[in-house]
Amino acid sequence: MTDVNQIAQVRDAALQAGARGAPPLASQSAPRRSIAGLSRAGLKAALAEIGVPEKQLKMRVNQLWSWIYVRGLTSFDAMSDVSKDLRRALDDAFTLERPEIVAEQVSVDGTRKWLLRLPKRGHEARAPEIETVYIPESDRGTLCISSQVGCTLNCSFCHTGTQRLVRNLEAAEIVGQILLARDRIGDWPGAGAPGDDRLLPSTERKISNVVLMGMGEPLYNFDNVKEAMDVAADGDGLSLSKRRITLSTSGIVPEIPRWGAEAGTMLAISLHATHDALRDELVPINKKYPIADLLEACRNYPGLSNARRITFEYVMLKGVNDSLADARALVKLLSGIPAKINLIPFNPWPGTRYECSGWEAIERFAEVVNRAGYASPVRTPRGRDILAACGQLKSESIKTRAKERTASATD
Repeated sequence: MTDVNQIAQVRDAALQAGARGAPPLASQSAPRRSIAGLSRAGLKAALAEIGVPEKQLKMRVNQLWSWIYVRGLTSFDAMSDVSKDLRRALDDAFTLERPEIVAEQVSVDGTRKWLLRLPKRGHEARAPEIETVYIPESDRGTLCISSQVGCTLNCSFCHTGTQRLVRNLEAAEIVGQILLARDRIGDWPGAGAPGDDRLLPSTERKISNVVLMGMGEPLYNFDNVKEAMDVAADGDGLSLSKRRITLSTSGIVPEIPRWGAEAGTMLAISLHATHDALRDELVPINKKYPIADLLEACRNYPGLSNARRITFEYVMLKGVNDSLADARALVKLLSGIPAKINLIPFNPWPGTRYECSGWEAIERFAEVVNRAGYASPVRTPRGRDILAACGQLKSESIKTRAKERTASATD
């Protein structure tokens, strides 16, 4: 068996795309498709497609699974327990490419943001783009991944909400974000850390948490997100604990109990208001699924307990939802639900009409919530300088086209 150092050498040679913003391993126009990110069933189908006998499929899937999800290989060449003939057949038909990196930005606080380009589908005029963010802290690293290209929810405080929905991500494209992030920060056995001297956790695993809080509403892409998180949580592969995977939803009420029953991850609710009139404005899906219905679904979330609390996200908007009366109303609203409240200072973006609450107002609000017995950490803004903070993600090509339209209109 190839040892860890040899594996790392092969992988690192393949990843000489290590220069910031470098392209993926092969040309995007290559006819072969990537099998990195596929589920076990997907790998089985791919192997059957190139003629692997039925009686060998389980063994071959297990071999590929380990090379892709334990060792992080980006080439079939180093798969030493796979025959040369099969490696050649795999290489002729498939790749192990990740999404293409269009740009990589590193914040002064160590937050990393990748603008990723996905393969263009037949009906698409241009290749779609998404953003993925990695947030390092001393004791953990959190990867914020996207589930859709764009969004349909039009939340008025969210930059992503100003971008139309292009399409759902496939399960492999969701998993691909995890693979790419582990490539870039050296989170595979024997891999080296990036050479830019930025903060990384002191823990052995550099990506310890995954949050579905990037672009899109994950419950509107339920099946693909579920399949992707099954791959992420597989104990023989990426091996992320389901208690370290959090799905954030704006409140797609019918899918919440189903997600809890079928996926069993942690849940976060993008709440932001304590009454329907304001939430209708901030989170328009509230008109379809009002607060009372949303909280009833939360109270019945499978597995809910003091050990598995729901996180309620509450963005702090100056003069909108940040009064002491709002704080008291929030506490009353969530009474009886095992929960923590995550206060999020608003992260500004070009063209927004909102401002972040002052720090004194945020502290007063947090004090009310804490006195009521809720853990209410104030989320420290991370990556603001590169528009990587909560609510700031948006495809660069969309932003560029918007700037071009504005410029032409003023000429």
